[in-house]
Amino acid sequence: MGILNVTPDSFSDGGDFLNIKDALSHVEEMINDGADIIDVGGESSRPNSEEITAQEEVRRIIPVISEIHRNFPDITISVDTTKYSVALAALDNGASIINDISGLGNDPKIAELVSRFNAGLIIMHIQGTPKTMQLNPQYNNVVEDVFLHLKSRIEFAHRFGAEYIWADVGIGFGKTLEHNLELLRNLDYFHKLNVPLALGISRKAFIGKILNIDEPKERDVATALMHSLLINKDINIIRVHNVKYLNQLRILNEVLNDK
Repeated sequence: MGILNVTPDSFSDGGDFLNIKDALSHVEEMINDGADIIDVGGESSRPNSEEITAQEEVRRIIPVISEIHRNFPDITISVDTTKYSVALAALDNGASIINDISGLGNDPKIAELVSRFNAGLIIMHIQGTPKTMQLNPQYNNVVEDVFLHLKSRIEFAHRFGAEYIWADVGIGFGKTLEHNLELLRNLDYFHKLNVPLALGISRKAFIGKILNIDEPKERDVATALMHSLLINKDINIIRVHNVKYLNQLRILNEVLNDK
């Protein structure tokens, strides 16, 4: 899953792809580099970020989604949103997966919406909101707490008829460095949710803290190296900024294991 942020304030590439021409060029590059899914986001979810209106989010993403769908009809489009009206507009214009970082916490009706469209749904765990999530995150047992929360959200989505669901432990979303590492060490545990897993660690601050890399765009190699250490964790969707490195990892793994 290649990341396309059409935002002015995302943590690593805010403002880079506000122009539709630049956005489409980047999409083409990611597809050529091996992306299977393009995840379009119109609202930053970095720590301390401010929420924007649904109208502004639609204004940012719908022209881009429409053009991606028109120019690259075979690519799967995901929309990174927590708002029902934004998700509806995206599905109407060519998206087929809703990537909800609030895990249906912001707008539970999204579960019914994906069912109606027979669309996919990524349910992520977050503690708090992007504005508050890193103030003082605490858990009794981070693995068990995240697991139980995701389990309840998945069951809720199933009750509304959602069929195609992925679970995401939400690395960096209301977690300390140690919380993140504990979740990554125990990713296998989350297969007990009985849905495929999605994972987003690309360029995140915990990698920067471990390796003392302040600039997010300089964390791409470290991101790929971390994914290489997780290669046997059976993750179904890997969400990344640098598709080329992760596709090279996928090819090397397939050749080595003769898949």
